[in-house]
Amino acid sequence: MDQIKARIESFLSKHGMFHADICIEKTCELFLDEMGKGLTGVKSSLAMLPTYIETERELPRNKPVIVMDAGGTNFRVGTVCFKDQGDPEIADFRVFPMPGIKKEVSRQHFFGTMAGYVADIIGRSESVGFCFSYPIEMSPNKDGRVLYFSKEIKAPEVEGTMIGEGLNAAIVESTSSDAKRMVLLNDTVATLLAGRGTSDGRNYDSYIGFILGTGTNTAYIEANRNIAKAKGLDAARSQIVNVESGGFGKAPRGDIDEQFNAASANPGINTFEKMISGAYLGPLCLATIRRAAEEGLFAKSVAKKLLAINETTTKDISEFLSRPESGDNVLGKALAGADGDLTAVYYLVDALIERAAKLTATNLSSAAVKSGKGRNPCRPVCIVAEGTTFYHLKGLRPKVEYYLKQYLVNQKNVYYEIVSVDNATLIGAAIAGLTN
Repeated sequence: MDQIKARIESFLSKHGMFHADICIEKTCELFLDEMGKGLTGVKSSLAMLPTYIETERELPRNKPVIVMDAGGTNFRVGTVCFKDQGDPEIADFRVFPMPGIKKEVSRQHFFGTMAGYVADIIGRSESVGFCFSYPIEMSPNKDGRVLYFSKEIKAPEVEGTMIGEGLNAAIVESTSSDAKRMVLLNDTVATLLAGRGTSDGRNYDSYIGFILGTGTNTAYIEANRNIAKAKGLDAARSQIVNVESGGFGKAPRGDIDEQFNAASANPGINTFEKMISGAYLGPLCLATIRRAAEEGLFAKSVAKKLLAINETTTKDISEFLSRPESGDNVLGKALAGADGDLTAVYYLVDALIERAAKLTATNLSSAAVKSGKGRNPCRPVCIVAEGTTFYHLKGLRPKVEYYLKQYLVNQKNVYYEIVSVDNATLIGAAIAGLTN
């Protein structure tokens, strides 16, 4: 076994893909440097987008707020009220299709459909928290201009327009309601805010929102005095910054990463995301396995079967790590009866997951260090984590926590706690609507 493991590690190291060759401290320094540049408006791979959403105001009790959540193919609506004990109560919850998902729609149809979705609850509150999980440029008035939609949403007339303004106009036109006080935010920012509503009396020094699912992103709380590119901010206050961490371009990448990126649908974009997120980890593992097969690391008969595999998802990889000898899995089936090569592929895939975990810990450590909080173990930084890759990819989360303990806690003396919040985007949108 030791010889097999050594052979795989040598192969990965030769191609710049081995987790042990990554220095967390050095990579964190690069990440923090990109964060600093992004905050000052200097060219950076991290967008560091100000959200103008604060976290310092007290959360009101027994006051309902209308919530909307637009992301992917669904549009969710409801109301949220935080009771005396602080527990959120969700009511009037319904799920509708996202406008523009089936066919191209006009700007009027896009906003009119959304207004129709909330018409019967529009009188419940004067405030709306709107989690809009598409690329938006936020404004100080908490509205956001949509930059573009993914391929699934076909509403070209909406691109470049202010979402809150357009929706408010449609609400006023189609109902007897006055315009609402509307706060826009994305899913990562909402995830961060959700931590405030479910602390169960725990005192946290700060919050980080982290998503690792199909894609990845991070948000944290930054002092306004450090956001030099945004003018007119109160230097004594702070706000949430949307890092757009999937774009980090200084992570140590190997030649297989480079080839994988070049063959992707968007070469050169979100290269960090392509090393750690669910949309890419499965295909990247297959690309690495194929390279190993081409270089003779497996028996010829096994290599032939592996090279014949055209596709693997991250779910396939997770299932292989959970039950490597199962014939129900595409990799397990190709490796049936070849114990040595089965072990070799396991070592290879597990090492790539460990690399993803180490890079994820680097991302989270950088955000925690940049916040300047969490020095007291009694008041750690609360990392609100969401995403199927983080929670369900075999072995990933414990590996992430291993590196966080090793670097963030032991070396940097920054303490953290990872929490999961049910309905995080709705809870976060409610908190934004009530406190901003």
